[in-house]
Amino acid sequence: MATTLDLTLLYLFAAVIGVVLFRLMKLPPMLGYLAVGVVIGPNALALARDSAGVQYLAEFGVVFLMFVIGLEFNLPKLKSMRSLVFGLGLSQVALTIVATLAGHLALSATLAYMGHHGGLLGWGINWQSAVALGGALAMSSTAIVVKMMADRLELETEHGRRVMGILLFQDLAVVPLLVLIPALGDSASEMTRTLMMAGIKATGLLIVLLAGGQKIMHWWLNLVARRKSEELFMLNLLLVTLGLAWLTEHFGLSLALGAFIAGMLIAETEYKHQVETDIRPFHDVLLGLFFITIGMKLDWHSLYEQWALVLMLASLPVIFKLGLITTLSKLFGASTGVALRTGLYLAQAGEFGFVLLSLATDEKLIPKQVESPLLAAMVLSMLATPFIIMFSNRIVMRVSSTDWLMQSLAMTKIATKAINTERHVLICGYGRSGQNLSRLLEKQSIAYMALDLDPDRVRQAAAAGHSVVFGDASRLQSLVAAGLSRAAAVVITFPNTAVAKKILHLVHEHAPNVPVLVRTIDDANLDELQKAGATVVVPEAIEGSLMLATQALALVGVPMRRVIRMVQDQRVARYGLLRGYFHGADDDSVDELELQRLQSVTLGANALCIGQTLGASLDQRELQVIVVSVRRAEGRVVSPSESLILQVGDTLVLSGRPQDLARAEGVLLKG
Repeated sequence: MATTLDLTLLYLFAAVIGVVLFRLMKLPPMLGYLAVGVVIGPNALALARDSAGVQYLAEFGVVFLMFVIGLEFNLPKLKSMRSLVFGLGLSQVALTIVATLAGHLALSATLAYMGHHGGLLGWGINWQSAVALGGALAMSSTAIVVKMMADRLELETEHGRRVMGILLFQDLAVVPLLVLIPALGDSASEMTRTLMMAGIKATGLLIVLLAGGQKIMHWWLNLVARRKSEELFMLNLLLVTLGLAWLTEHFGLSLALGAFIAGMLIAETEYKHQVETDIRPFHDVLLGLFFITIGMKLDWHSLYEQWALVLMLASLPVIFKLGLITTLSKLFGASTGVALRTGLYLAQAGEFGFVLLSLATDEKLIPKQVESPLLAAMVLSMLATPFIIMFSNRIVMRVSSTDWLMQSLAMTKIATKAINTERHVLICGYGRSGQNLSRLLEKQSIAYMALDLDPDRVRQAAAAGHSVVFGDASRLQSLVAAGLSRAAAVVITFPNTAVAKKILHLVHEHAPNVPVLVRTIDDANLDELQKAGATVVVPEAIEGSLMLATQALALVGVPMRRVIRMVQDQRVARYGLLRGYFHGADDDSVDELELQRLQSVTLGANALCIGQTLGASLDQRELQVIVVSVRRAEGRVVSPSESLILQVGDTLVLSGRPQDLARAEGVLLKG
C-alpha cells in the first residue's frame, strides 16, 4: 500500500514532467498539472489514488493563492478601479449566476412539460446546485490571462484594465462563495441561519482584524525584520498565513478567508513586495499539487463516451460569457473592439472554478457522474484560451469595423507625428530608461520617436512636448507607422526577453539595416538576444556593477584617470562597438586631434573591396588603424578577422587618429 510520501514523490515527479512538456509547447504550466493528474489518476494509469494527506496538502495551495490575491487588494488600488471592479466585475459574476439559475429553471420546466422526470436531464440537479454551478462558471483564469497580457504588454491597455477589474472581483467573490456553497445543502431555514451567522462572524472578524490588525501586523513585521534573518522572516510569514487561516476555520468560516485577510493586512505594509517574492515558491508548488488532484478526478472516458455533452458544456458557457462580458463592457462605456477583446480574454473557465466545483461535489450539490464532464469541459475551455488570446486581434478586426477604423486612426496618428522624422531613434517603451535616453538625444539634436502603452504616461509626456505616441512596439503596424524603415536605430528599453525577441524578428524582417539595442536586467539572455539579431545588448547588472566599481575605486584613492581606463577596459571586453574608444568629451578640440577616435564606414556596391577578405583589402598595421567590429547589412555584428569576406552594406567601425581614419576610409571606399 502506497504511503503519503510515495504519493507525494509521485505527484512531484509527474508535476516536473508535465510542466517541462507544457513549457516546451509554450502553454501555461497549470494545464500541465491538470494533464498529469488525468494521466496518473484512477481513471487512466491508476498510478495514484487520492489520499487525505496529499489532499490536505493540496488545499494549502488554495490557501496561498488566496493569500497572494489578498496582497493585491490594497485599498488605494481598489479605490482607483472601483467602477471596473464593483461595477463591471460585480455585474458579470452576479448575472452569470442568475443566468445559470434561470437556464436551469427554464429547462427543468420544459422537461417537466414534456413528461421527463428526475430533475435536470436526470442528473438530480436542483436550484441550489445551479447556483453553485453558476458560481464556478463565473470564474475566469487569472493565472493564464494575466501571464499572457503581461507578455503581450497589454496590462495598461483599455481592454487590459477592464480584464483586470473583472478578474479582481472574481477573486474577491470567491470568499463569499466558499461560505455560500456549503450552506446551500441545508434546508431553507438552516441555510438562512448559517449564512446570517457566517455574515456576522465574517463582518466582526474583518472589523477586528482590519481596524487594529494593520497596526499590529506592521509592528510585528518590523520586529521580525530587525532580527535580519531570512529564515525567521519566512517562518513568521507561514505562521501568519496559516494562523489566520486556522482562526477563520475555527470561527466556522473557510481557510481561504483567513489567508485572504492575512494578505490584505500585509498589503498595507512596506514588506508587501518582499512577501510576494518569498511566498511565490510555496504558492506555485502547492497550487500545482491541487491541480493534480483536480485532474485525477477527471474521468478520461467521459471525453469520448459523453463527447457531445462535454462539447456542449465547454462551448455554451464560453459563448454565454463572451456575449455577457462584451455587452456589459459596452454598457460601461467601452468601444466595440475593446468590449469584444475583454469578452474573448475572459470567456474561459478559471482555477477558482475548479475549487468551487470540487467544494460543490463534496457537499453533494453536484452528482459525481456530472463532475467529470464538467471538469473535462472546463479544462478544454482553458486549453483554448492561449489560442483565443493570440488570435483575438484578428477576430476583433473582422467583427468590428469600428475597431478597425480606430486602429487605423491610431496608426495614422503615429505616422503623422513621425512623417517628418528621418534618421531618428525609435524608442520602444517610454519608462525611466526611455525618457533618460530621449533627454540625451535632445541635447545632441537627434530626433526620436517613442512608443508606449501607458495612456497616462503618453498623455502627460506628449503634453510636455515629448515625441511619444500611444502604440504597441511589438506590432509591425506601429513600428512601420513610427518610421522603422527611416530610423537610424531602434532601442528596446523594457527588460522583457519574449517581447524583445518579437520586436527583433519584426525589425530583422522589415528593416534589416537598422541596428537594434536591447536593455536587459542581466546577461542571462545575452546569447539568445544576439542570435535573434540584437546589435548591442546592455545588461543593467553589468552597468550597475561598473558604476559601483567606479565610485568604490575613487573613494579609496585610485586616480580618476586610472579608474576611467579600468572601467573602459571592462566595457571593451563586454561591448565590441566600444573597442578603441578615445578618452575625452570633445573630438574637435586641438588637444584631442592626436587621440584615437571611432569612425564608421559603410561599404557601397561600387567599392573594390567587396568580395575580398578584410586582410587583403586593408593593411591595418600600415594604415595605423584597428577594425573594431563589422556589422552586416542585416544588423548582425561579427568579430573582424583577416579572413572575413567583405559584403555590400557592411559597416566597419574603425579606431585611429583622424588622419589615419581618413586614409583607411579612402582605401575601403575606392571604386
